[in-house]
Amino acid sequence: MTTPVTTRAYRRLSVEERRGQLLTAALRLFAHQPPEEVSLDDVAEAAGVSRPLVYRYFPGGKQQLYETALRSAADELRRCLTEPPSGPPTERLARLLDRYLAFVDARDTGFSALLRGGSMAETSRTTAIVDEVRRTAADQILVHLAAARPGPRLRMLVRTWIAAVEAASLIWLDENKQPPAEELRDWLIDHLIALLAASATTDAQTAAAVRGLLALEPGDGRAARLARRVGATLRGAANLS
Repeated sequence: MTTPVTTRAYRRLSVEERRGQLLTAALRLFAHQPPEEVSLDDVAEAAGVSRPLVYRYFPGGKQQLYETALRSAADELRRCLTEPPSGPPTERLARLLDRYLAFVDARDTGFSALLRGGSMAETSRTTAIVDEVRRTAADQILVHLAAARPGPRLRMLVRTWIAAVEAASLIWLDENKQPPAEELRDWLIDHLIALLAASATTDAQTAAAVRGLLALEPGDGRAARLARRVGATLRGAANLS
Protein backbone atom coordinates (compact mmCIF):
# COMPACT_ATOMS: atom_id res chain seq x y z
CA MET A 1 0.00 0.00 0.00
CA THR A 2 1.47 3.31 -1.01
CA THR A 3 1.43 6.04 1.59
CA PRO A 4 0.23 9.30 0.06
CA VAL A 5 2.84 12.05 -0.01
CA THR A 6 1.77 15.12 1.88
CA THR A 7 3.18 18.50 1.09
CA ARG A 8 3.24 21.50 3.37
CA ALA A 9 1.27 24.43 2.05
CA TYR A 10 3.14 27.69 2.14
CA ARG A 11 1.32 30.97 1.95
CA ARG A 12 2.99 33.64 -0.12
CA LEU A 13 3.32 36.78 1.97
CA SER A 14 2.25 40.14 0.68
CA VAL A 15 4.79 42.95 0.48
CA GLU A 16 3.51 44.48 3.74
CA GLU A 17 3.42 41.12 5.51
CA ARG A 18 6.97 40.28 4.47
CA ARG A 19 8.20 43.71 5.43
CA GLY A 20 6.48 43.36 8.80
CA GLN A 21 8.07 39.94 9.33
CA LEU A 22 11.55 41.35 8.70
CA LEU A 23 10.87 44.36 10.90
CA THR A 24 9.68 42.15 13.78
CA ALA A 25 12.85 40.07 13.53
CA ALA A 26 15.00 43.22 13.49
CA LEU A 27 13.18 44.70 16.49
CA ARG A 28 13.85 41.57 18.53
CA LEU A 29 17.56 41.78 17.72
CA PHE A 30 17.92 45.54 18.23
CA ALA A 31 16.07 45.26 21.56
CA HIS A 32 18.92 43.34 23.14
CA GLN A 33 22.00 44.28 21.11
CA PRO A 34 23.57 47.60 20.08
CA PRO A 35 22.78 48.24 16.39
CA GLU A 36 26.40 47.95 15.28
CA GLU A 37 26.45 44.36 16.55
CA VAL A 38 23.46 43.30 14.45
CA SER A 39 24.13 42.26 10.85
CA LEU A 40 21.74 41.74 7.96
CA ASP A 41 22.69 38.07 8.10
CA ASP A 42 21.44 38.03 11.71
CA VAL A 43 18.14 39.58 10.64
CA ALA A 44 17.79 37.16 7.71
CA GLU A 45 18.47 34.17 9.97
CA ALA A 46 16.03 35.39 12.63
CA ALA A 47 13.32 35.84 9.98
CA GLY A 48 14.12 32.55 8.23
CA VAL A 49 14.84 34.22 4.88
CA SER A 50 17.84 34.95 2.68
CA ARG A 51 20.02 38.03 2.92
CA PRO A 52 19.10 39.17 -0.63
CA LEU A 53 15.43 39.12 0.39
CA VAL A 54 16.20 41.52 3.26
CA TYR A 55 17.87 43.85 0.75
CA ARG A 56 14.87 43.59 -1.54
CA TYR A 57 12.62 45.08 1.13
CA PHE A 58 15.22 47.37 2.68
CA PRO A 59 17.50 48.46 -0.20
CA GLY A 60 19.19 50.95 2.10
CA GLY A 61 20.63 48.02 4.05
CA LYS A 62 20.99 47.86 7.79
CA GLN A 63 20.79 51.61 8.32
CA GLN A 64 17.38 51.78 6.66
CA LEU A 65 16.22 48.72 8.58
CA TYR A 66 17.47 50.19 11.87
CA GLU A 67 15.78 53.54 11.28
CA THR A 68 12.53 51.80 10.35
CA ALA A 69 12.74 49.60 13.46
CA LEU A 70 13.51 52.65 15.59
CA ARG A 71 10.51 54.48 14.17
CA SER A 72 8.31 51.47 14.98
CA ALA A 73 9.64 51.33 18.55
CA ALA A 74 9.17 55.09 18.93
CA ASP A 75 5.55 54.81 17.78
CA GLU A 76 4.98 52.09 20.37
CA LEU A 77 6.60 54.21 23.08
CA ARG A 78 4.40 57.18 22.19
CA ARG A 79 1.37 54.94 22.63
CA CYS A 80 2.74 53.97 26.06
CA LEU A 81 2.91 57.64 26.99
CA THR A 82 -0.70 58.37 26.07
CA GLU A 83 -2.98 58.47 29.11
CA PRO A 84 -6.55 59.88 29.27
CA PRO A 85 -6.69 63.08 31.38
CA SER A 86 -9.15 61.78 33.96
CA GLY A 87 -8.78 60.81 37.59
CA PRO A 88 -6.04 61.85 40.05
CA PRO A 89 -3.02 63.14 38.08
CA THR A 90 -0.50 61.11 40.06
CA GLU A 91 -2.44 57.92 39.33
CA ARG A 92 -2.43 58.77 35.63
CA LEU A 93 1.31 59.33 35.87
CA ALA A 94 1.78 56.01 37.64
CA ARG A 95 0.04 54.14 34.81
CA LEU A 96 2.10 56.00 32.22
CA LEU A 97 5.36 55.20 34.02
CA ASP A 98 4.37 51.56 34.46
CA ARG A 99 4.03 51.22 30.69
CA TYR A 100 7.24 53.15 30.06
CA LEU A 101 9.30 51.02 32.47
CA ALA A 102 7.82 47.84 30.97
CA PHE A 103 8.96 49.11 27.56
CA VAL A 104 12.48 49.75 28.92
CA ASP A 105 12.56 46.37 30.66
CA ALA A 106 11.66 44.53 27.45
CA ARG A 107 14.40 46.23 25.43
CA ASP A 108 17.24 46.70 27.96
CA THR A 109 20.46 46.74 25.85
CA GLY A 110 18.81 48.25 22.80
CA PHE A 111 17.24 50.99 24.92
CA SER A 112 20.61 51.80 26.49
CA ALA A 113 22.30 52.00 23.10
CA LEU A 114 19.53 54.23 21.80
CA LEU A 115 19.62 56.82 24.60
CA ARG A 116 23.36 56.84 25.27
CA GLY A 117 24.11 57.62 21.64
CA GLY A 118 27.48 57.18 20.04
CA SER A 119 26.28 54.25 17.95
CA MET A 120 27.61 53.84 14.44
CA ALA A 121 23.97 53.76 13.35
CA GLU A 122 23.20 57.13 14.94
CA THR A 123 22.29 59.84 12.43
CA SER A 124 20.39 63.10 12.43
CA ARG A 125 17.30 61.09 11.49
CA THR A 126 17.59 58.68 14.42
CA THR A 127 18.23 61.60 16.78
CA ALA A 128 15.12 63.34 15.43
CA ILE A 129 13.03 60.22 16.08
CA VAL A 130 14.17 60.09 19.71
CA ASP A 131 13.56 63.82 20.15
CA GLU A 132 10.01 63.40 18.84
CA VAL A 133 9.33 60.91 21.64
CA ARG A 134 10.72 63.35 24.21
CA ARG A 135 8.46 66.12 22.90
CA THR A 136 5.48 63.76 23.06
CA ALA A 137 6.33 62.91 26.66
CA ALA A 138 6.62 66.60 27.58
CA ASP A 139 3.31 67.41 25.91
CA GLN A 140 1.61 64.57 27.76
CA ILE A 141 2.89 65.70 31.16
CA LEU A 142 1.77 69.26 30.46
CA VAL A 143 -1.71 67.95 29.56
CA HIS A 144 -1.95 66.29 32.96
CA LEU A 145 -0.82 69.54 34.58
CA ALA A 146 -3.61 71.32 32.69
CA ALA A 147 -1.07 73.74 31.23
CA ALA A 148 -2.55 74.84 27.91
CA ARG A 149 0.06 77.57 27.38
CA PRO A 150 3.07 76.57 29.45
CA GLY A 151 5.61 79.28 30.13
CA PRO A 152 9.38 78.80 29.95
CA ARG A 153 9.77 77.83 33.62
CA LEU A 154 7.14 75.11 33.50
CA ARG A 155 8.37 73.79 30.14
CA MET A 156 11.92 73.68 31.48
CA LEU A 157 10.79 71.87 34.62
CA VAL A 158 8.95 69.17 32.64
CA ARG A 159 11.81 68.68 30.19
CA THR A 160 14.27 68.47 33.10
CA TRP A 161 12.13 65.78 34.72
CA ILE A 162 11.93 63.80 31.46
CA ALA A 163 15.74 63.91 31.20
CA ALA A 164 15.90 62.64 34.78
CA VAL A 165 13.50 59.80 33.92
CA GLU A 166 15.73 58.78 31.01
CA ALA A 167 18.85 58.91 33.17
CA ALA A 168 17.17 56.93 35.94
CA SER A 169 16.08 54.31 33.40
CA LEU A 170 19.65 53.83 32.19
CA ILE A 171 21.00 53.62 35.74
CA TRP A 172 18.23 51.15 36.58
CA LEU A 173 19.37 48.90 33.74
CA ASP A 174 23.01 49.22 34.87
CA GLU A 175 21.94 48.25 38.40
CA ASN A 176 20.28 45.01 37.24
CA LYS A 177 16.83 46.63 37.36
CA GLN A 178 17.02 47.50 41.03
CA PRO A 179 15.13 48.86 42.87
CA PRO A 180 11.97 47.08 41.64
CA ALA A 181 10.10 48.94 38.90
CA GLU A 182 7.25 49.88 41.26
CA GLU A 183 9.67 51.59 43.66
CA LEU A 184 11.39 53.42 40.81
CA ARG A 185 8.01 54.55 39.49
CA ASP A 186 6.96 55.95 42.88
CA TRP A 187 10.31 57.69 43.34
CA LEU A 188 10.00 59.35 39.90
CA ILE A 189 6.50 60.58 40.76
CA ASP A 190 7.76 62.00 44.05
CA HIS A 191 10.59 63.66 42.12
CA LEU A 192 8.14 65.46 39.82
CA ILE A 193 5.94 66.59 42.71
CA ALA A 194 9.00 67.93 44.56
CA LEU A 195 10.16 69.82 41.46
CA LEU A 196 6.71 71.32 41.02
CA ALA A 197 6.47 72.34 44.68
CA ALA A 198 9.88 74.01 44.65
CA SER A 199 9.20 75.87 41.40
CA ALA A 200 5.73 76.93 42.60
CA THR A 201 7.36 79.16 45.23
CA THR A 202 8.74 81.46 42.53
CA ASP A 203 6.61 80.86 39.43
CA ALA A 204 2.91 81.75 39.35
CA GLN A 205 2.04 79.37 36.51
CA THR A 206 3.65 76.41 38.25
CA ALA A 207 1.85 77.40 41.46
CA ALA A 208 -1.47 77.34 39.57
CA ALA A 209 -0.61 73.92 38.11
CA VAL A 210 0.16 72.59 41.59
CA ARG A 211 -3.13 73.92 42.97
CA GLY A 212 -5.01 72.27 40.10
CA LEU A 213 -3.17 68.99 40.62
CA LEU A 214 -3.87 68.93 44.36
CA ALA A 215 -7.55 69.71 43.78
CA LEU A 216 -7.85 66.42 41.88
CA GLU A 217 -5.86 64.34 44.35
CA PRO A 218 -7.56 62.38 47.16
CA GLY A 219 -6.69 63.29 50.73
CA ASP A 220 -4.80 60.03 51.16
CA GLY A 221 -3.22 60.09 47.68
CA ARG A 222 0.41 60.15 46.61
CA ALA A 223 0.81 63.92 46.81
CA ALA A 224 -0.63 64.07 50.33
CA ARG A 225 1.54 61.18 51.53
CA LEU A 226 4.65 62.84 50.12
CA ALA A 227 3.73 66.13 51.78
CA ARG A 228 3.40 64.39 55.15
CA ARG A 229 6.75 62.60 54.75
CA VAL A 230 8.54 65.77 53.71
CA GLY A 231 6.94 67.70 56.56
CA ALA A 232 8.02 65.10 59.09
CA THR A 233 11.56 65.10 57.68
CA LEU A 234 11.82 68.90 57.86
CA ARG A 235 10.43 69.00 61.37
CA GLY A 236 12.93 66.36 62.41
CA ALA A 237 15.78 68.31 60.85
CA ALA A 238 14.61 71.49 62.61
CA ASN A 239 14.57 69.72 65.97
CA LEU A 240 18.16 68.60 65.46
CA SER A 241 19.44 72.08 64.69
